[in-house]
Amino acid sequence: MNNKVVTFGEIMLRLMPPNLKRIVQTDAFDVVYGGGEANVAVSLANYGIDTYFITKVPKNAVGQSAINHLRRYGVKTDYIIRGGDRIGIYFLEMGASQRPSSVIYDRAHSAIAKAEMNDFNWEEIFKNDGWFHFTGITPAISDMAAAITLEACKIAKKLGLTISADLNYRKKLWSTEKAGKVMSELMQYVDIAIGNEEDAEKVFGIKAVNTDVNKGALDLSEYKEVSKELVRRFGFKYVAITLRESLSASDNMWSGLLYDGTEYYFSKKYKIHIVDRVGGGDSFAAGIIYGLLSERLPRDVIEFAVAASCLKHTIPGDMNMVNVQEVEDLIKSGGSGRVKR
Repeated sequence: MNNKVVTFGEIMLRLMPPNLKRIVQTDAFDVVYGGGEANVAVSLANYGIDTYFITKVPKNAVGQSAINHLRRYGVKTDYIIRGGDRIGIYFLEMGASQRPSSVIYDRAHSAIAKAEMNDFNWEEIFKNDGWFHFTGITPAISDMAAAITLEACKIAKKLGLTISADLNYRKKLWSTEKAGKVMSELMQYVDIAIGNEEDAEKVFGIKAVNTDVNKGALDLSEYKEVSKELVRRFGFKYVAITLRESLSASDNMWSGLLYDGTEYYFSKKYKIHIVDRVGGGDSFAAGIIYGLLSERLPRDVIEFAVAASCLKHTIPGDMNMVNVQEVEDLIKSGGSGRVKR
């Protein structure tokens, strides 16, 4: 197993009112760091993978704090560029029961949004082969970030790396039209696509017709068609889709699908009482990457990814703080939650 994975994106400062308070009523915020590709990097480092996170952060104490946060979990930060004026911020108001969570971004003109093409030496970063991962959030940050992502994909493909992408559509960052255009160009370099029903529909217009996630109703045959169409359109080796059934902001049903171009593999389903759902998709993506890197059978890959993400929903913060054994224990136990003595 080649244990080197490179992820590229933005690490952000997350500010959240404590104790499920609303933003308008709080006088304090809990501080953590997170971001799609950074979250994936931390998960993989926790699984023992040699993981590098690539970004640009300001040369100040906040930028250093973000780097320190990654280092404490074993993520390699050798190629992070220092510069720019600010780090991106997002405010998270955690929902409960019938009140949904909400996000307010304050990330315009962040260091990574203002990055330049010559900031990153991809030939050096990708040396010794490996795996490259990005999400649809990064090219949405700015036109230059999109161009840098495309350049990274071209060089990674030339050097023989496996490339994965989490579609991760964010309507607050760009339109469906622009997302479809930019992401379609990037997808020609991608081997493994990861996403959910909204990502496929909003980015590529591929919809699971007889499905309403808000009513907890999923037609699994429709997801087969979505994954099949993604493979037909872009030639992916694998498509992984999260299957979330929202019973409320506090309780979800959670499972997943992996399609290898021939067979469909559905995971077992978990009922989750949510502590923090942010980063749930990132922990799923990391589980897919780890499962494929460790050459597990496809059915075992999807079980690992869904179980890992199930555990993430119980952990405060953006990042998944579990190891391989804990994920495998959940797969074996089915999630009884009994005290381990």
